Amino acid sequence: MRKITQRIATHRIGLAAALVGIALTVSGCGYNTIPTLEEQAKARWSDVQNQYQRRADLIPNLVATVQGYAAQEKNVLTAVIEARAKATQVKVDVSQLTDPDKVKAFQDAQNQLTGALGRLLAVSENYPDLKSNANFLALQSQLEGTENRIAVARRDYIEAVRVYNTALRTFPTVIWAKTAFAGNKPMAEFTASEGSEKPPQVKF
Repeated sequence: MRKITQRIATHRIGLAAALVGIALTVSGCGYNTIPTLEEQAKARWSDVQNQYQRRADLIPNLVATVQGYAAQEKNVLTAVIEARAKATQVKVDVSQLTDPDKVKAFQDAQNQLTGALGRLLAVSENYPDLKSNANFLALQSQLEGTENRIAVARRDYIEAVRVYNTALRTFPTVIWAKTAFAGNKPMAEFTASEGSEKPPQVKF
């Protein structure tokens, strides 16, 4: 009986050692790399969306403040409101990051809002009382900080996607990309536009 127990224990130890060896082999050959990089890219996308949402949340108060001093700038105010509405309607969840058209539609909507905001802030130059308003100054500062965070979040997402997409087509991870993760597709990056490497200038 004792010999049988010893054999079972030895078998279990051998099995455990084999499992550990397999786990180390799999992790060492890049099996975990693709899902890890994929999750990192998705997390960076969440950061991008959060920062754009932060900007969208600032806009109603900004528009209301400007309107109090420059109600006659109706066209500019309306353009910002409409651009914000469109930008908040265009959603891209992590399952759609492999669709370049979806990501481009999101980027285009945000770029339109950026342009409308730029025109609104330029108009404020004509209203000294508005420029010295404490609420406007606070919103301006928050918007500037948010634009900087958007730029950082976009940069981090682009880099995370670059690393992930590279892993799908380079050795040794390409082996797993063609087998265990054959359903994984490259993620779409933001398309570069002139001046996109710098956040919009909102200082006065």
